[in-house]
Amino acid sequence: MAEEADPAQGDASAVVGTRSADIVVYLMLLAVAVLLGFDNWRTGMSWEADGPQAGYFPFYLSVLLGAASLYGLAYKLAERGPGETFVTGEQLRRVMQVFVPTLLFCVFMQWLGLYVASFVLIAGFMWLVGRIALWKALLTGFLFSLIMFITFDIAFDVIMPKGPLEAAFGY
Repeated sequence: MAEEADPAQGDASAVVGTRSADIVVYLMLLAVAVLLGFDNWRTGMSWEADGPQAGYFPFYLSVLLGAASLYGLAYKLAERGPGETFVTGEQLRRVMQVFVPTLLFCVFMQWLGLYVASFVLIAGFMWLVGRIALWKALLTGFLFSLIMFITFDIAFDVIMPKGPLEAAFGY
């Protein structure tokens, strides 16, 4: 059953159907099952005189996961048609608005450190996605990063990833 396009929703055309998404997930689960099965086979998946080896139960759980994935994959491949809409263009755009900056945060945290990367992420989200005034976004990002720094690095003495700015201040 196709959903009607709502003009207020923007691009409501289907990007991916549920059948395609299900097939991709089943293939990923099958790959995980094969990887886990191999690793647990390598570790040892037999029964010793004193009990099971370390990989015994995980190996058979990965066999069950692989069998369930193959069953689901066969079921979905036997279906006809794309199925219902899994994600529309507008929904995908909104997910990417969160996913891409979060991915960049994880990458840039390696060079900038946690606090500077957090400042950029928070201020950027507030300003670009939330449409909040730039000065409010910068102030909030700065205060949040400062409070995180004081809480983790000074009060609790937790080692967090730091970048060149913290090094310039001697931390």
